[in-house]
Amino acid sequence: MFTGLIADVGTVAALDRTDVGARLRIETALAGEVARGDSVAVNGVCLTATEAGGGSFAAEAMNETLSVTSLGPLGQGSRVNLELALRASDRLGGHIVQGHVDGTAEVVGVVPDGFARRVRVRPAPELLALAVEKGSVALDGVSLTISALGDDFLEVSLIPETLERTTFAEIDVGDVVNVEADVVAKYVQRSVSPWATRKEAG
Repeated sequence: MFTGLIADVGTVAALDRTDVGARLRIETALAGEVARGDSVAVNGVCLTATEAGGGSFAAEAMNETLSVTSLGPLGQGSRVNLELALRASDRLGGHIVQGHVDGTAEVVGVVPDGFARRVRVRPAPELLALAVEKGSVALDGVSLTISALGDDFLEVSLIPETLERTTFAEIDVGDVVNVEADVVAKYVQRSVSPWATRKEAG
């Protein structure tokens, strides 16, 4: 489990793709804290470290992960948001992030707003249905507050601290980001959907 508070921006040093998946090696200042078997969120995707040392760690991504997240298009030199798994004694400064990405969204707007920056993304309708204004969402692993909602978009506002500590400093229209909806919203939807279906049928 994670909080969506990014600890470092790492760099993909190598990415080897095969028919069965991909193996990534990521350079990061966090490498000394990573051991084999540890969970690391890479752009919000929970991966298991297969080895670590020398200023980097390696992880593997199966084809399913590559197909439903933005890890597929990564290449050597790509910068990624990194977060180590939450310890029981840590403060929950963001929100509960599982590292289980629900899908991706295209960035359709990036607008300065004073010292902040507004970023608008267009997720799939089923993901947008899980969003509420002033609620939480994880984009590329970053815990963010939804500042605005539309029929086909959600918008977040990024403070300078977030821009400085994450890859969002480089984000632009046309980029694709990973989306993880608030886990509470997912459980609520799962709980009430049978009742909604019965009501529609009646």
